[in-house]
Amino acid sequence: MSASDLIDAARELDRAVRRLHFSAPVAHVYNPLDYAWAGHEQYLRRFGEGRKRVVFVGMNPGPFGMMQTGVPFGEIAAVRDWMKVQADIAAPAQQHPKRLIEGFACPRSEVSGRRLWGWAAQRFGSAEAFFEHCFVLNYCPLVFLEASGRNYVPEKLPAAELQPLQAACDAHLRRALGVLQPEWAIGVGGYAMKRIQAALAGSPLADSLRIDQILHPSPASPAANRGWSEAVQRKLGEIGCFDDC
Repeated sequence: MSASDLIDAARELDRAVRRLHFSAPVAHVYNPLDYAWAGHEQYLRRFGEGRKRVVFVGMNPGPFGMMQTGVPFGEIAAVRDWMKVQADIAAPAQQHPKRLIEGFACPRSEVSGRRLWGWAAQRFGSAEAFFEHCFVLNYCPLVFLEASGRNYVPEKLPAAELQPLQAACDAHLRRALGVLQPEWAIGVGGYAMKRIQAALAGSPLADSLRIDQILHPSPASPAANRGWSEAVQRKLGEIGCFDDC
């Protein structure tokens, strides 16, 4: 149950996804575990120590969050000011002109990350208090962009490309959850919950973990725009994962 184990797992995932190849309509693939490793490692080292009660699992990086900082849902102000994580982020070799990597100098705010970490700060106060009980991972570390710059979601990949990607991500998720030993694995959105269930099918972890989901904080979701924090607080209260903390 050490941060070093999470770092080793993330490095293995990085090696696994680097070997994969993707075809059109995917035109650019961003891997923050490569160019933004300094931010990701700092996040894991700072907050990945010890057993957690709840692990929240997102889908894959957003353009103004983990793509820029290396931190899941890594809205820059939350990462820099609340978590006190900041690192020099290198630009990947090939960038889309509409999705440039500016690291912590990026002026844009990731709405999903602002909502997620804003809720965490409201519920727990300090980052240290949140991470004493919780951790946040992304299922897939890669970002897929079409030639237009539009995001291409991993689940749309053809089976021949999706299956090896999911195999690598499933293996990493099992390993990370084995390190963190949570009571709950909560998908941030339905897709993430399905991937948790699929990754743990037949695993001993499936017998010890409770799996559920919360509403995804994306601004593309009308439900999220009607009060995401309140909806998530209600859901977590209904399932009781924070009843005694």
